Amino acid sequence: MAKENMSFMVCCANGAGSSLMMKMTMQKVLTKLNIKPGKVHHCALSEGKTAASQYDVVFCAQNFTNMFKDAEKKGTIVIGLRNIMSVQEMEEKMREHGLV
Repeated sequence: MAKENMSFMVCCANGAGSSLMMKMTMQKVLTKLNIKPGKVHHCALSEGKTAASQYDVVFCAQNFTNMFKDAEKKGTIVIGLRNIMSVQEMEEKMREHGLV
């Protein structure tokens, strides 16, 4: 089960449109799963690379996951998505990583 107050970060290339939509998808998933996060933040990859280790979980497009290897070494769970707008995929990935 996911812990209360886990912090989540969602990243896209520029930190404007896609990451904001991904954040809204994340909030739908968290509400559906009755998880109360400590923080849900969206940003550009440039910010995300440096800040990722401060978060419990990072979501990004699949092709960007390799940018977060340092954060993974420090214990951050990095999850790549094929469809960043898919509630179903995000929920499945959370289950696969033992967050639910």
